[in-house]
Amino acid sequence: MTTTTARVQGEQSAFQRAFGVFAECLLTGVWIFLGALPLVTLPAACAAGAAHLRRHLAHEESGWRQFVADWRSAVRRGWLAGLAGWGVLALLWADFAAVRAGLPGGPFVGAVGVGAAVVVVVGGLRAAVRWRPGASWRELFAAGARHTLRDPAGSMVLVCGFAVIAASAWFAAPLLAPALGMVTAAAIAVERRRTG
Repeated sequence: MTTTTARVQGEQSAFQRAFGVFAECLLTGVWIFLGALPLVTLPAACAAGAAHLRRHLAHEESGWRQFVADWRSAVRRGWLAGLAGWGVLALLWADFAAVRAGLPGGPFVGAVGVGAAVVVVVGGLRAAVRWRPGASWRELFAAGARHTLRDPAGSMVLVCGFAVIAASAWFAAPLLAPALGMVTAAAIAVERRRTG
């Protein structure tokens, strides 16, 4: 075997590994979508998806059964976190409605509302990918909010990821599910980059 042939085979296996990770992210997005159908289970579904992707990247046993076990563990207290998150977003939506009604100081209040919504959504995702069995969701969300504010570059990566989700859903609604896996993988990468 020549050096060129060995290099080509090495490149192919690297490509195959990268494509395998990409395919696993898409599949995980579908699982996250299914786990988040009750809506209040969205943080738990993201946490289970992130745990699955971490196991896959570590070449550990990972599959649907492990995802469901993680989802069940995360949803025990995670549904309360999901309910609280949706409550905060509902309050922000009411804030935006008041701004559109033309109240004085509306642009400032709207800008603060957009900033708060970004911290809630991005911080929530960052909290979910840090979840481990037995972790406190309150502590996870506090850490997620801190990391969102202290790591603006990583937060912007995730904001762009959410823009990809929105564009995917606008282009073709079924693309929403796999895109969730890609954003979850991006959040894992952002957290790993932040911790060095």
